[in-house]
Amino acid sequence: MTPSSTAPKITLRRAVADDADSAADVLLRSRGAALPTVDWPRSDDEVRGYFRDVVVPHRETWVAEASSADGIVGVMVLDGDEVSQLYLLSDWRGHGIGDLFLALAKERSPDGLTLWTFQVNKPAHRFYERHGFVAVEYTDGSGNEEREPDVRFVWQP
Repeated sequence: MTPSSTAPKITLRRAVADDADSAADVLLRSRGAALPTVDWPRSDDEVRGYFRDVVVPHRETWVAEASSADGIVGVMVLDGDEVSQLYLLSDWRGHGIGDLFLALAKERSPDGLTLWTFQVNKPAHRFYERHGFVAVEYTDGSGNEEREPDVRFVWQP
């Protein structure tokens, strides 16, 4: 089922161990659709293991769950004042879930937030800018494992 004007209710909640595979699948499907030119250095199985062993048990991981059979349709990971991951299934973009995630992140870190995204991800830039984030640093990608030029955004209340 895809979202429509009668879309299922979306609930944000903390991820539990049983959510790790679904959350990793959201990331894998989303980045594959949104960033097909980026060379990903980790296999899908490595990403799933990382979510299972590190992200869900040791990071503040949130999921967006649809009340329909779609289940988990988005994931956001907070690491202190950093939004380290925010991914939505492509069919669920543009329906306010990212807005809900960022409102939650701002509530959790009211003194400010930072995040990184790739320079090629122009839709993400526009999304974060709409939410008051400002680009403050551009890199050549030598500091990330993808070796992809990126940009750091900051939100200050």
